[in-house]
Amino acid sequence: MSNRLFQGVVNQMKEAVDFEIGVIDETATVLACSDVSKIGTTNEFVSLETAEPRDLFVRDGYTYKPFGTHPKPDYAVFVEGTDETAEKYALLLAISLTSIKQYYDEKYDRNNFVKNIVMDNVLPGDIPIKARELHFNSDVFRVVLLVRIISTNEVSAYDVIQNLFPDKNKDFVFNITETDIVLVKEVKEGIETKDLEKLACSISDTLGSEFYTRVNVGIGTVVDNIRDLARSFKEAQIALEVGKVFDTDKIIVSYENLGIARLIYHLPTTLCETFLREIFKKGSIEALDHETLFTIQKFFENNLNVSETSRKLFVHRNTLVYRLEKIKKLTGLDLREFDHAIVFKIALMVKKYLSANPVKF
Repeated sequence: MSNRLFQGVVNQMKEAVDFEIGVIDETATVLACSDVSKIGTTNEFVSLETAEPRDLFVRDGYTYKPFGTHPKPDYAVFVEGTDETAEKYALLLAISLTSIKQYYDEKYDRNNFVKNIVMDNVLPGDIPIKARELHFNSDVFRVVLLVRIISTNEVSAYDVIQNLFPDKNKDFVFNITETDIVLVKEVKEGIETKDLEKLACSISDTLGSEFYTRVNVGIGTVVDNIRDLARSFKEAQIALEVGKVFDTDKIIVSYENLGIARLIYHLPTTLCETFLREIFKKGSIEALDHETLFTIQKFFENNLNVSETSRKLFVHRNTLVYRLEKIKKLTGLDLREFDHAIVFKIALMVKKYLSANPVKF
């Protein structure tokens, strides 16, 4: 489609320009030219590998001006001649083609369309109209995965993920920041969360084992209409943020598995602070030392079973009972009682949440 777009502009301009003009791609193949016999030919003496978009260069009596939407130029215009006039024509042609290509991509490119929906940059009423223009299937099941780069080895994680999901009619990959990459994946109806987590694990394992790039992956919920992709994306963001607070060891975090942590994340901080003040005596939660907190954690992990917890901690049963009595005296909560244990567990999570001060979406 770019070839026809460029050729259309060249055809309009050749009447006003007395010189031969045209466009080459990154392989130096002529995509469009005022001399149509040259279309499809390649100039082996021209290379865009080391070219910068702002540079002009001269080869074999032609002036070249690289252009494109990526850091490295995708195309270059060429104008017959090496004088100042040829340079001006090359600059003008490059500016025109850049603007036209950008407009075309924004209007007709499916990847940009999906990106704009995910980033909530499209009015809801415009989505079905643009979907019809692009012959885009809106009513299939899709899910958003947010891949966040933690550390890298100078490898493009974006390129790796694109290669893992090459079907550009079904799956869409794009950057939103230097460290965040979005994958919009088409999935089957009824797919389970564990299968999505396996998919996320395969991405993480490939990047980690083959390219020494460490990532975390947040998974939104599956949606059945393209309009809801923005919600799935926000859920993937929340999954990563909540996971960073409550599940620091997890590489893959699914929004559906956040449980009560998701509820706490959505609470106003003022309400959380009020809850802690009401539940605990002033300063009582801070009075719990590391050993006591570790004991509490093991007690919860062993379903409030005193005998099993004492065995796992390698302490006498009476020692554990003494520690639980000490906690009751400090906080007023007896962890051997189910209702008190629930309140204490939530309170610890709320305190951890307030200490982390996560980003809200």
